[in-house]
Amino acid sequence: MTDAVDVPFELDDRAVYFPRAETLVLADLHLGRGAASRVQAPIGGEEDVGGRLEELLVTRNPETVVIAGDLLHSFSWIPRGVERSITRLVDGVEAAGASLVVTPGNHDTMLESVLDGETAPAYQLADGETVVCHGHESPPDDVRDATRYVIGHEHPAIEIDGRKRPCTLYDPGGDDRAATLILPAFTRLAGGRTVNRLRSSNLQSPLIGDLDGYYPGVYDRSSGDVLWFPPLGESRHLL
Repeated sequence: MTDAVDVPFELDDRAVYFPRAETLVLADLHLGRGAASRVQAPIGGEEDVGGRLEELLVTRNPETVVIAGDLLHSFSWIPRGVERSITRLVDGVEAAGASLVVTPGNHDTMLESVLDGETAPAYQLADGETVVCHGHESPPDDVRDATRYVIGHEHPAIEIDGRKRPCTLYDPGGDDRAATLILPAFTRLAGGRTVNRLRSSNLQSPLIGDLDGYYPGVYDRSSGDVLWFPPLGESRHLL
């Protein structure tokens, strides 16, 4: 795919980096999800989220870090430890010499009570082409004509040989259609929605068009390689 389609980004472990804008984007951290769940999980909580973000800050050394919504999980209360996790996140980004921007998601109803930093319904990267938002609703009017959108919200995953893995979905756009990049949830507590059998009508974001045209990309954490599959309309029967 990368030989046939211009891909102006580099995939990381449940995140994406835009070199031209020197910006790292991740979505759906869902801090506090472990405390709100009745099922205990051995990995994927706040310590895991914070540690993996710090690894990416060292690897990428971005100027800007954008969280594409759902920094929080609970709608109505702040579980114990979440404020400490946010402090670690903010301090880590600052220590790396980067600025932090959050585009609130549908779960972030209490964000203002725990975050003093910059928030915006949508954020345009320094490349002048890419707009980041959560994706649960249409972007503001002033960014409706973006060349490319980066969203979260849907938590895509793909099943390969019986194994479910987080994936990124990319529609390169064309004609009058903007490109769209859908990120997997950064938290590993989110199992993800398996895209193999999903259709566009199963998804909620108004920014997502025909799902058959999206290329699934899977990042291999052990090797750092990215495996791109043909568009879902062509590859569903192969998976």
